[in-house]
Amino acid sequence: MNDEKKKALRALKTAKGQIEGIVKMIEEERYCMDVSNQIAAAHALLKKSQVLILKQHLDHCIKAAVLDGTIDEKNDEIMKLLEKILN
Repeated sequence: MNDEKKKALRALKTAKGQIEGIVKMIEEERYCMDVSNQIAAAHALLKKSQVLILKQHLDHCIKAAVLDGTIDEKNDEIMKLLEKILN
């Protein structure tokens, strides 16, 4: 596993713990702004992990696609993902 994937996995595990904590906060009827701040923190970790995974994809998969002639397929994949992210 390369460095980007390790960092992404670490961020996702941290986000998982935060989400479990958020669920508990809601069950305990904690202050809404505290819950919202924790949701924002978990969201930031999810975005960070996505960036790391996309960096890994660009650094490895796209380079390989250029060499083996499948770059058009990879471009389509990236465009579909960007449409999901931006909508």
